[in-house]
Amino acid sequence: MTTTADPSGPEWELGTSIDYSNDATVGEWETVIGLEVHAELATRTKLFSGAPNQFGSEPNTNIDPVTLGLPGSLPVLNEKAVELAIRIGLALNCSIEPCVFARKNYFYPDMPKDFQISQYDKPLNVEGWLELPSGFRAGIERAHVEEDTGKSTHVGGDGRINDAVHSLVDYNRAGVPLVEIVGRPDLRSADDARAFVTELRSVLVAIGASDGRMEEGSLRVDANVSVRPMGSTELRTRCEVKNVNSLRSLGRAIEYEAARHIDMYKAGERPRQETRHWDEDSGRTTPGRSKEDAEDYRYFPEPDLVPLVPDPTWVEEIRAALPALPATRRATLAQAAGMKSTDVALVVERDHDDIALAAIAAGADGARCVTRLINDLPPETTDLDPDMLAKLLKMESDGKLTATQVKQVLGELAEKGGDPEAIAQALGFETMESDELESVVDQVIADNPDAWERFSEGDDGDRKKMSGFLTGQVMKATRGQADGGAVSRLLAQKVGGS
Repeated sequence: MTTTADPSGPEWELGTSIDYSNDATVGEWETVIGLEVHAELATRTKLFSGAPNQFGSEPNTNIDPVTLGLPGSLPVLNEKAVELAIRIGLALNCSIEPCVFARKNYFYPDMPKDFQISQYDKPLNVEGWLELPSGFRAGIERAHVEEDTGKSTHVGGDGRINDAVHSLVDYNRAGVPLVEIVGRPDLRSADDARAFVTELRSVLVAIGASDGRMEEGSLRVDANVSVRPMGSTELRTRCEVKNVNSLRSLGRAIEYEAARHIDMYKAGERPRQETRHWDEDSGRTTPGRSKEDAEDYRYFPEPDLVPLVPDPTWVEEIRAALPALPATRRATLAQAAGMKSTDVALVVERDHDDIALAAIAAGADGARCVTRLINDLPPETTDLDPDMLAKLLKMESDGKLTATQVKQVLGELAEKGGDPEAIAQALGFETMESDELESVVDQVIADNPDAWERFSEGDDGDRKKMSGFLTGQVMKATRGQADGGAVSRLLAQKVGGS
């Protein structure tokens, strides 16, 4: 069995000597996924020159002699890019190592000098891991520094070079600093892959290394996909899926590619190692080129750059300056709220955990606070008084406001600020007396005898469905002023007393 050890991707077994004769009888398959994430770094200038690193400029305006590889131009390493790359390595629990830049030779028009300066056998960051909200740690093989390529636009046909009338090249992106984060083949589903990219993006944004905008191409994902019989530990031939520009596309592409591999194996065939392009409109991958191995790129040390040996003192200074990472923030909020880390993940993702922690410290119930922030606070909210949030949640727990009313008051608090009691009064929210609420419930029961019979005498499914219906009728009759929990308790009491 042969292997490939291309440092630009995880080591996978090619499977050329596997006997596939019995594969058609295998009923269960496991998907094996390793992601390669290219994150452009948030620097002012490019990796090896003073040309601007700026998205959205007119084509071919952010260029200079180094970008174009003109004779006599020499690269000068961007110190800020190195700092951001070290931040990424530390945040991903990597070892920061002395490293060497290398020339990766290939001949495409998006690199005018016909080579890319990257890192080969001695990358900056090696052997790390990323903890997902589920607690699973996905391995990171390396996170190396390299310059980005330009962007080719193929005009005509389906936008691919084969059918194009002509092609245009924009070199604004050429030379932009990026870190390629190569994950180990530890992921087993499209959901795992989406969780990995979501968490990684949160980490990159939190440490200020990248803006993580997939729609602008500053975060790009390639998915290495293979399948194997359930229970097997072998790594079979992979295909690298490119052109994935959203989390939705990533999931769809992985699921399609895994199904394609399974169909091939069951037919007595096997995939060949190649790149494939995802087409969002058709929902299919199409062949690209045969996947190169390391020797095809003819790597050799970049003669115009000295080895990079980060000062350990500098590395520790960078480590000390790192902010709290999403995993730590989730753990902190989960402990304060008495919940699981997965239950508070969305609060952290929206950067609302500081609000939640302060509100809990001010006396808010943790679980209620997290639930309200997830369900009712606009995600774009950046300023909310935690003390006023705690006061509002106390009003809810004391029965002074219904869940519907709390949602409206919270919306006003987020938009304009103020005091929740004053807002509730201005909106005309008053607590219904228990006798008044019971009268309304009795009237709704009388008006809906069939629903009441199904609620009081039906099975669990009927009871749940009719509970929602009857509660809705009460809310409608009271114009949303009834407490849904109180209505549910009254309905249950009336069944018990009938």
